[in-house]
Amino acid sequence: MKIRFSLLIAFFIITASFSQEKKWTLKECVNHALEHNLSVKRASYTTDLRKEDITSAKGNMLPGVSASASQNFSFGSGFDAASNSRVANDRRSNSFGLNASMNLFNGFSNKNNIKQSKVSYEASQLDLEKMKNDISLNIVNSYLNVLFNKENLKIAEAQIIISNQQLERTKELVDAGVQPYGNLLEVEATKVNDENSVVTAENNLALSLLDLSQLLQIPNQDFDIEEISININSVALLYNNTEEIFSKAVANQPEVKSAELAYQNSITGIKIAKADYLPSLSLNAGINTVYNHRQGIKDSKNSPVFQFPFSDQLDNNLGEFVGLNLSIPIFSRGQVKANVNRAKINQEISQVNLDDTKRALRESVERAYINATATLKAYEAAEKSVKAQEQSFTFAQERYNLGATNSFDFEQVRNRLVNAQSSLVRAKYNYVFRTKLLEFYYGIPIVK
Repeated sequence: MKIRFSLLIAFFIITASFSQEKKWTLKECVNHALEHNLSVKRASYTTDLRKEDITSAKGNMLPGVSASASQNFSFGSGFDAASNSRVANDRRSNSFGLNASMNLFNGFSNKNNIKQSKVSYEASQLDLEKMKNDISLNIVNSYLNVLFNKENLKIAEAQIIISNQQLERTKELVDAGVQPYGNLLEVEATKVNDENSVVTAENNLALSLLDLSQLLQIPNQDFDIEEISININSVALLYNNTEEIFSKAVANQPEVKSAELAYQNSITGIKIAKADYLPSLSLNAGINTVYNHRQGIKDSKNSPVFQFPFSDQLDNNLGEFVGLNLSIPIFSRGQVKANVNRAKINQEISQVNLDDTKRALRESVERAYINATATLKAYEAAEKSVKAQEQSFTFAQERYNLGATNSFDFEQVRNRLVNAQSSLVRAKYNYVFRTKLLEFYYGIPIVK
C-alpha cells in the first residue's frame, strides 16, 4: 500500500512538472515567427514562383515537340463520273503527325528573359529576407515590452509592501496619539490606489503577452517568456559617425540590394523590348501520315476489290517536312517603339526607387543613431534620479516612522520614487531596442 501511494505521488509530481508551460526565450520567439508566420510563408511561395519562371525561361530555348492523332467520319453520297450515277460516299480516315519547332534567333530575347528571371528570383529572396528582418525586429520590440511590463509590475507590487508597512506604522502612531485619525484614512486610500496600480500593471503585462503571442501566431493561454539580464553599456557604435553606419547598411540591407536588382532588370527589359525590332528565325520539322478505309483497288462500279491494309497505308502515305521561317518586322503600328519607351520609363522609375530606398535608409540610420544616443542619456539621467529619490525616500520614511512628517508629504516623496523607477525601466528597454536597431543597420544579427 505504501509503495502504491509513493508511486501515485511520484506520478503526480512528474505530471505536474511536465504540465508546466515552458518559458520562451527571445531566440525561440524569433525562430518560431520566421518559421510559422503566414506572411513569411506567402513570400516564400512567391520566391518559389520566381524560381519556376527561370525554368520556364530556360525551356523557351529548347525545341517544342508535339504529336497529333485524329479520326474523321464523313457521310453522304456523291456523283461518280465513271458510272454516271450517285454512289454512297461514306468515309472513315485517320491521320497521325509529329511536329517540332525551335527558335533559332529572336533578337536574344530568350537569353535576356533567362537573365531577367534569375535576377527576379534573387530579388524575391531579398524581399523575403527584408520581411524576416521586419518580423524579427517586431518580435524583439514586443519581447522587450513584455519585460518592461514585468518590471513595472514588480515596482507596483513593491509599493503594496510599503503601503502595508506604512499602514501598520500609521495605526501605531494614531493609537499613540502622535498623528490624527485622518492620516490613517489617507494611508488606507493610498493602499487602495496601489492595489489599483497593480491591477493596471497586470493588465498591461497581459496585453503585452497577448501582442507577442499574436505575432508568434500561437495560443495566448499560459504563454510566458524567459526573463533576461540586461547590462547597460555604452555601445561602441555610438562613437561611430552615421556615414560609416549608413555605408554598412547600404552594403548589407536587403531592400537596397533588391532595388539595385530591380534597376538591373529594367535595363534588361529595354533589351527585350528592342529585340522586336530584329528579325526572328525558326526551324520547323515534322512527319505525318494518313489512313483511309476506302483506299484500294476498285471495280467499274467504284466498289473496292482490294483494300490496302492499315499498316501499308501508314507507310505509303508517310510524309516528312523541314523548313526555316524568317520573319522580318517592317511596320508594327508603333507598338514596338511604344514598348521600348515604356521600358525606358520603367528604368527611370527603378532608378528613382533605388535612390528613394537609399534616402529612406539614410534617414532611418540617422534617426536610429539620434534615438540611441538620446535614450542612453535618458537612462543615465533616470539612473541618477532613482538614486537621489531612493535617498530622499529613505530619509522621509525614517521621519514618517518617527512621526516627524505627515502622510501627504511622505506620499509625495514615494510617488517621485515610483515615477523615477518607472522612468528608469522605460529608458533601459528603450535604449536596448534602439541600440539593437543601430546594430542591425551595421550588419550585426538581430538575434545571435
